[in-house]
Amino acid sequence: MRKKLTAKFKELFGSAEGTKLYFSPGRVNLIGEHTDYNGGHVFPCALTLGTYALARKREDRLMHFYSMNLDNFGIVEASVDDLANKAEYGWANYPLGIVWAFAQRGIRLKSGFDMVIWGNIPNGSGLSSSASLEVLTGLILTDLFGIDTLSMTDLALIGQYSENHFNGCNCGIMDQFTVAMGKKGHAIFLDTSNLSFQYAPVELEDAKIIITNSKVKHSLVDSKYNERRQECADALAALQEELDIHSLGDLDMDIFNKFKEAIHDPVQVQRARHAVSENQRTIEAVRALKDGDISSFGKLMNQSHISLRDDYEVSCPEVDTLVELAWAIPGVIGSRITGGGFGGCSVSIVKNDAIDTFIDTVGKAYKEKVGHEADFYTVEIGDGAHKL
Repeated sequence: MRKKLTAKFKELFGSAEGTKLYFSPGRVNLIGEHTDYNGGHVFPCALTLGTYALARKREDRLMHFYSMNLDNFGIVEASVDDLANKAEYGWANYPLGIVWAFAQRGIRLKSGFDMVIWGNIPNGSGLSSSASLEVLTGLILTDLFGIDTLSMTDLALIGQYSENHFNGCNCGIMDQFTVAMGKKGHAIFLDTSNLSFQYAPVELEDAKIIITNSKVKHSLVDSKYNERRQECADALAALQEELDIHSLGDLDMDIFNKFKEAIHDPVQVQRARHAVSENQRTIEAVRALKDGDISSFGKLMNQSHISLRDDYEVSCPEVDTLVELAWAIPGVIGSRITGGGFGGCSVSIVKNDAIDTFIDTVGKAYKEKVGHEADFYTVEIGDGAHKL
């Protein structure tokens, strides 16, 4: 990877002397979807797929961003004296947003930098390419400019802040937190209400995690993601008239069912029911995993998909097709949509001896039903963002 990036860096900027190499992963969420901005629990893991960057400090005030995945953009140039989101910057608004968010915290860069990236997270797949890039940029800035006052959790929060306020997607903390704090072989059981977390080993002795990309690109900025957040906030406000709670994550299903009449909008009832039930499923799923009960974990994944499809309405026909095809195959322990929704990927846990059948059967049937192919990735759980 270093060779490829170094050659491109030399070509663009004359030499690659003094450059440093960094990596930031993508993530997949095993269970706990749309709970992170509702004060609930999530259970994601970092992947060995991710984003690589070669970067170097400049002497002047200019910043140069170049993506080897998006050659047609060419070099995007911006100045540390003009940190504005501009349509012509395209993808570079994500790293630029981090420079802006650092400035919001009073950390202003004394000079610019050059940055060349290449990633193997499929674009628009819902595996957090934006969070990967945000945390990556934060890591680069702290290293190049010797900023030692920020922890990896700080970098996650800065990434979320920048995505919320600079790029206009009102995302929760899960993606950036996972990218920053990932640990090889472990998923992160994170309580998003207070950022307390524990690492849980994911020991699938005779099974693998397979991500299937529907190739329906999702864009959370354009999608109904922000609308779902608002519906949950409105449901919470209605419940707070009756209950002393801070978030939907404070409820269990018994209390929710007892007080749901306080929410007068039936759509908001559905959204809140998902947030509450998904949080409970996530707590139960982690317990099952710790007990070595992978079969129960898989059943909870399946229930999660049904709730996301019916109550939260963030799935789409293509991903529903992938999941329903998976459910029909012996050896598939569980399968569900993963990520923000409205396209993107499913995540499945598949027994080793069923993997070939799974890829072959789902692949063929999906193409017949939908008209285009799906992509399959057998993934490994990797570490969080780090310098190479």
